[in-house]
Amino acid sequence: MSERTTPESGHRTVLLRGGEVHSPADPFATAMVVERGHVAWVGSEGAADAFADGVDEVVHLEGALVTPAFTDAHVHTTGAGLALTGLDLSRAGSLAEALVLVREHAAARPDDRVLLGHGWDAARWPDGRPPTRAELDEAAGGRPLYLSRVDVHSAVVTTALLDLVPGVADAAGFRADAPLTADAHHAVREAAHGAVTPLQRAAAQRAALRRAASLGIGSVHECAGPTISSEDDFTGLLRLAADEPGPRVVGYWGEPGAEGVARARELGARGAAGDLFVDGSLGSHTAWLHEPYEDTDAGGTGNAYLSAADVADHVAACAEAGLQAGFHAIGDAAVTAVTDGVRAAADKVGLARVRAARHRVEHAEMLTPETVAAFAEFGLTASVQPAFDALWGGDDGMYARRLGAERARTLNPYAALLRAGVPLAFGSDSPVTPLDPWGTVRAAAFHRTAGQRVSVRAAFTAHTRGGWRATGRDDAGVLVPGAPADYAVWRTGELVVQAPDDRVARWSTDPRSGTPGLPDLTPGTELPVCLRTVVAGETVFVRPGE
Repeated sequence: MSERTTPESGHRTVLLRGGEVHSPADPFATAMVVERGHVAWVGSEGAADAFADGVDEVVHLEGALVTPAFTDAHVHTTGAGLALTGLDLSRAGSLAEALVLVREHAAARPDDRVLLGHGWDAARWPDGRPPTRAELDEAAGGRPLYLSRVDVHSAVVTTALLDLVPGVADAAGFRADAPLTADAHHAVREAAHGAVTPLQRAAAQRAALRRAASLGIGSVHECAGPTISSEDDFTGLLRLAADEPGPRVVGYWGEPGAEGVARARELGARGAAGDLFVDGSLGSHTAWLHEPYEDTDAGGTGNAYLSAADVADHVAACAEAGLQAGFHAIGDAAVTAVTDGVRAAADKVGLARVRAARHRVEHAEMLTPETVAAFAEFGLTASVQPAFDALWGGDDGMYARRLGAERARTLNPYAALLRAGVPLAFGSDSPVTPLDPWGTVRAAAFHRTAGQRVSVRAAFTAHTRGGWRATGRDDAGVLVPGAPADYAVWRTGELVVQAPDDRVARWSTDPRSGTPGLPDLTPGTELPVCLRTVVAGETVFVRPGE
């Protein structure tokens, strides 16, 4: 990809030509004009000649693909950055490897007040168990250490960190020599993250946003709240995103009730939403279920943090404040509590008002036909993470171990949601899973449960336009005249149309269908490589050497 070397800003007029432009305005477009941060025109190579002399810059795509930039609809930016810059245990293949990584990290960080790590998953280790406190005390040399599980709903810690949290042994979720959950986990996490300096925090946020831009992500939705981050973390991120070039950041603050809604407005959040926890996670046995887990001797149905009445009160408070509401709900009982609560709120404030707000449910993994129908009825957006299915799905995956294979096959029902007319927005929940937009699209298109697969086109839309729609914007996330010029340029192979039903795929490749192609995402094929990311007409990433 070559260009005339002139300074670029969001106010310059740029012509991109000689590539493939993914646009519903013209399924055969090879060129695009950007002016004042918006798409001004898309069309054919021949028509591009008319613009060539009147623009400030010409970008010769040399066959590259131009698509809308991705939106990652669920991110914890500081946590994602700390995973990039700190101790990443996702690469540990066993408990012994994890302890070696802890020792190496402790030796390399002699001045850190608290050692931080993330990403361990004992379900993938031959040992099948997390480290004991004694093992961590030895590996960390007696220093305070916090290691969050891959789902961020439990953690293992050292004795020295517990000593910094008076009364933690009396908190719900504390166990003497097992991962901490619930209130105990929240308390130690607050202590650990409180040791991160403002400079360390800003560095982590920049690292995460740089990684996002390098992957063609133009927007991220920060899902914050008092039990998962801090007000300073949240407002600092919003300031950094406003002051420095990079992906857009849409902030959500998850704190319940009228006080939480007021706090969200005060902090500059788009909504009182995001990780407002109704329950926990399946991996940590804290997702709230109708029927007990199958892999624990004590049984149990997980943790319920908010009731249907709490949900109703929160949605009503959001309606009065004119803010979007949203909830973290994974287990089927938690999702039922959300839909029952939204129904009660609709009875109070009116169905039209509820639907217009586009309230969100994060994760929404265990749904029933009744809750899918309720999502459609109330206009709820399912903000979901297809990488969860790729990582934990299948008849021998973590979901099947926790729930049994039959229940596990019902999880993450993307096809059922789309058939019901439920809007989808895709994200990563990074650092739970890595920022990886094309991998996310692939995971949805090649879902481990064949009946829940969606077309690549539908998955791509959920990861681009779907994220914008989840914030109330219908005019973005697509390359048509008037839309924000948020786009990415890709080096990729032949463009194809992939759908679960081969008859649909065959028709869609017919020129008469007018269906623009997308990269071949068949498992095992190379994913597209991002060459450039542009946000509001401003370049925020260029791959070195391009």
